[in-house]
Parts: sequence; structure tokens; C-alpha cells
Amino acid sequence: MQTINRNRTKMNLIKTMTLACGIAVLACSCQQKCNEAEEFKYSVDQFADLQILRYRIPGWDSLSLDQKAYIYELSEAAKCGRDILFDQNFKYNIKIRKTLEAIIEANPDKENDPEWDKFMVYAKRVFFSSGIHHHYSEDKFFPECSKEYFEALLDGINYQAQPSENCSYQGNELSAEELLDVIYNPETYLHRRYPNSDKDILLASATNLYDGSISKKEAEEFYAKMEDPKDERPVAYGLNSRLAKVDGKIVEQVYCSNGLYGNAINAIISHLEKAKEHAQNDMQRKAISELVEYYTTGSLQMWDQYNITWVQDTLSIVDFVNGFIEDYCDPMGRKAAWESSVNFKDVEASRRTEIISANAQWFEDNSPINPEFKKKEVKGVSAKVITVACIGGECFPATPIGINLPNSNWIRKEYGSKSVTIANITDAYNKAADENPKSVTNEFYWDENDIAMLKKYKNITSDLHTDLHECLGHGSGQLLPGVSPNALGEYNSTLEEARADLFGLYYLADPKMVELGIVPDADAYKAEYLGQMVNGLFTQFARVELGRPNTESHMQDRKLIAQWCYENGLASVTGAKEDVIEQRFRDGKRYFVINNYEALRELFGKLLAEIQRIKSEGDYQAGKNLVETYAINIDPELHKEVRERYASLEIKPYKGFINPTIRPVEKNGEIVDYEVVYTNDYLAQMMELGSKYSFL
Repeated sequence: MQTINRNRTKMNLIKTMTLACGIAVLACSCQQKCNEAEEFKYSVDQFADLQILRYRIPGWDSLSLDQKAYIYELSEAAKCGRDILFDQNFKYNIKIRKTLEAIIEANPDKENDPEWDKFMVYAKRVFFSSGIHHHYSEDKFFPECSKEYFEALLDGINYQAQPSENCSYQGNELSAEELLDVIYNPETYLHRRYPNSDKDILLASATNLYDGSISKKEAEEFYAKMEDPKDERPVAYGLNSRLAKVDGKIVEQVYCSNGLYGNAINAIISHLEKAKEHAQNDMQRKAISELVEYYTTGSLQMWDQYNITWVQDTLSIVDFVNGFIEDYCDPMGRKAAWESSVNFKDVEASRRTEIISANAQWFEDNSPINPEFKKKEVKGVSAKVITVACIGGECFPATPIGINLPNSNWIRKEYGSKSVTIANITDAYNKAADENPKSVTNEFYWDENDIAMLKKYKNITSDLHTDLHECLGHGSGQLLPGVSPNALGEYNSTLEEARADLFGLYYLADPKMVELGIVPDADAYKAEYLGQMVNGLFTQFARVELGRPNTESHMQDRKLIAQWCYENGLASVTGAKEDVIEQRFRDGKRYFVINNYEALRELFGKLLAEIQRIKSEGDYQAGKNLVETYAINIDPELHKEVRERYASLEIKPYKGFINPTIRPVEKNGEIVDYEVVYTNDYLAQMMELGSKYSFL
């Protein structure tokens, strides 16, 4: 599972950096090779609703040559899967992207042309979202340049349809007219993942995880035949495959070396094998061998074996994620998008997460959930703070700030999980925010006391909330015997993120946090409570187009929590003298204020207990009711106001990153080092990825 930035607004990311880390960043940056003569700027581009940032890799020079080589090869592997995600998102994405790249290459000197500028915004949005649907809302977006102008650009590159057998992705046979219709038609392929329940969620979705002819009922029946309710160690059926109808029969097209996406997977395997030569220990070598075997065969049993080996490697400094991991993009909550990240441990900052993981059993025992849903023995919980060196696939350009894996419930129960908080990404968000002349905090919070509290504590508590969410929240609780991990279907992602968020929020206010020495005082938690409620009820909707529902799982999670607590904390419900969370107005603007922090914590505990019950019992209907009642619909007046106020700040609501370039340094024909180069050109990096790392 992944934690997405809260106020980055990916999203809404979280923030914290100690003075020691800040000094380390500066010290290491002095040794890096790029932009040494000028101040490092984190923001490098912005367009549409997006701001492009870059991040540093502090601590790089302290790594050994083998560790750097290991990271380099794993980073190359992370770049090789880019085409996979484009194709998973929509069947014509790669064709459209390659066409955009060809047009850009053919027009290197376009200047002073407003229509070209509009075309370029569209192209950069496609590169960012890994396709023609918004990376967060999953709605189709459109070029602002005219269709006639786009058609002229196609003529300029002598666009012609080609036989589909010449490539391994769909759409190569599209004529120029058909391609333009896919891009411009406001009636087709509108939602990558259909957000409502009035239609069949598979037939109405443009995702390429299914071939477009398979209904939800057919998919459910297909996988129901595979699953054994008595299996205590089930594989994640459907995780690494596309479901299609061939000659009227439903079949799985498995992602593997000689199957779907084989060319890209073989490129990934090639770099994994090279990385293995620089692995730090036998367990890393074993894990890579098992991952390669999984990619070669597509065996989900081998995927589980790899995860068991990977999760038990808690000593290595360098680590990575590579595979079909998260199922947020699947309307059914079953099939996973491809992603990768490469990182190394921030030893000093990890002391905080090590304290949390060492006390995992205490947190489980004292959770406000029903005792039968608690784990009697918490195993293998490990947590650390990391520095990311490369992100790819679903982690790129928009990236999570925290990760907890593996997702298999039975592996978590028997072998544990790994949790990470990504320090250099949260630091980059913070530093980029400091570069903005206007402040979201000043605009949306009630008074100077609230603003001062946020400035004093929010970076600390946001990071701690991420730690609790990832390290313990996702791994807490247990399913009752016989309950399928897929029982909550399309509502699972939202409910699981809400469960982990609530776990973190509930414990942030516990005196144990002060006792463990990981918060400065007993009032620090209030900053996170306030930030979460204002964001969940209000500010996050600056990202949603007016009139559209709230559809992304993490945003739904935050709205569910905030709306449920707001409504259940009203004085008319509780009988108290004042609302727990109060909506106030001043000068025609609305604000949200917390009147009773202790009562809010009690509400968090009650909602956590209910969502854990829903998960443990597999109560689909109750989960559906929670999500559809509290998580989706946005008040239109509130929505209009937040978008107008946010627009006045001239701050983009979504943010993502370009990667630093890791480059071998040779002397006398031998690699003697690897240097980090901090590029500041978003378009150049996207074009390079398209030319050097496209395998489908």
C-alpha cells in the first residue's frame, strides 16, 4: 500500500525533515555534479494543473561503489517498464504517446505559436499521466489546440496507419481520423476507471486491464472458480494478467517473459541480472533470482515466494520495489499496475520508525477494535526512512511518500511487512512549497493560533502519521477465517487506506507517543488532526473539476473520515454544547475549526473499529454504504469556493517529479564511480525515456 501526499496535493503529501537531515542534504549537495554554481531550485516546470519538481539524493557519496552500481542497474530496470503502465491504462496510450513524440521531434523550433503551446501542454500531460486520462481523477482530458491544428501536425509527420502485427501494442492500425477521434471525442473512453455504480464498472471503464467486452459479473465468476475459501495462503489471482475474450472464451493474458509485455519484461530482467552481480548479500541475490523467475514464468506462487524472501531482508542498506504491485487502478480492485522504486536507508532518520516497529505489539493490543479482529502475535514488522534514487511506472512522475508491502494478508500475518517513509521526497515537497510566494495555510485556516500550530508541528506530525499508517496501520488487524481478501471488491482500496489513516490518527494523540519520545509534546497531534480535517472536508477538492465527484481512493479515504467525523460530531447528534468540528464563515469565506480534539479522537476510534469489522468480516454492503455515503459526492457551493480560492494562490494542485540521472564514471575503460546529475528539463527527460526505454 502507498501513502499519497496530502498537500502536495499527491497530492496531499506529508512533510518533515530534521535539522540534521537538512545539513546532510546541503553537505552532500556540495559534492554533487550539477548546478553547483547556483541555488538548487526544486520547481522546474508547470502546466495545466501540474507542477514538476525534482529531488536530491543526499548521502550518495557515502555509498560504496558496489552499492552505487546496484542502484544504477535497478534504476535502469525501473525505467524499462514505462510502456507497460501506459498500455495497462488504456489500449491506445502508447500509439498516442509515440505520435506526440514524433510530432515534437519533427518541430524543434516552434515559437510564438499559441496553438503549438496548447499542443505541448497536452503532450506533457499525457507523459505525466501515462496516458490520456488524468493520473488522479482518471477522467479523459483533451487538447486545447484545435482538432484541425492537430490534424495538420499529423500531416507534417506523414502519419500513416500501419499493420498491427508490426508492434506489440494496440492502436498502430488507427488512421489519422480514428486517432483524432480517440483523442477529441467527448463521448468515448471518458473514464479510465468508471466512478459511479449506475453502469457496469468494467464495461464503462477505459482501462486495458480488461479487453472491454467483459462485464463485472463475468470477471467475478471467472475468479470465483479459482478461489478456494479454505485456502489459508491464497495467491493474488489476477494480479499480473489482462482478462480477455478469445473466441468467446474468457482467458488470462499473463504478464511474463514470453507472454504479454514480454519485450519490456525481458529488458527489466536483463538489468535485474546485472544488479544481482552487485547485490549486498545472499538474501538479496536469492530475492532477485526469485523475481526473475516470477517475471519469466508469471507464476503467482513464485511471486509470493519472492515477497517472503524480500520481506525478511531487513538488514540491507539498498532496497527496491519492482513488479505489479498496487490495484488502485482496477475497477475490481484485483489487477495491479506496474511500478518500481529504488532506495537506500537513511540510518539517522530511521531511528524514529524503528521505535514504532519495536512497539508494534503494544499498538495492536491497545487498538480500539474488536479483540477477535486483533493479531495475537505481530510478526516481522520493519520500518525505516529511505532516500529514493529512482522512481518508475505508477510511482512516476507522481509518487507516494510512504509504502507498506507486501500486500498479501497471509504473508503479512506470517512473515511481516516492510514500511518506508520517503524522506527526500517529502523534503522536496516542503522546499518547493517554500519557493511559492503565496501560502495555502494562510488562506484556508481560521486564525493565527491555528496557523502557528501548523507551522510548529505539522512537518513532524505528518511524517509520523505516514510512519504509523505504513508501518502499523496496513499491517494491523486480521481477516476472520474464510474471508476473502477480495471480499470488499471495488471499495477495498478506499476502505483500506481509510483504515490505515485512522490507525495513525488515533495513535498520534496517545500519550505513548510522548513516552516513546517521537513527538515533542502532548499537543503536537492537533496539527495533524486539523490539517487532515481541513483537507478532507475542503482543500483537497481544489483538484477535482467542478461538478465531478471525488473518485481517487486516497482522496475518498480522506473525505470519508472527515465527513463521517464532521456529521457524527455535530452537537445535534452528540447532545454536546458545540460541534466537534465547526464550519465557520468570515468575509464570505468558509473555514473548518476543531472545537474538541479529544472528542475527535474518540470518533476516529469508533470509525476505525467499524472499518476493521467490515474488513475482517468481508461486509461488502456495509463498506459500500460507507464509501457511497461519505466519500464521493462534493457539495457544489463548497467545491466552487475552494477552486476559486485555490486558483487565486496560483499554486498547482498536483505535483510530480523528474528523476536525477545516475551516470557511470569511467577511467581507463573501467567504471570507478557513479555520479548524480540533477536535470531540470521535464520535457527532455520524457523524450529520452520515449526514445531509449520503449520496448513495446
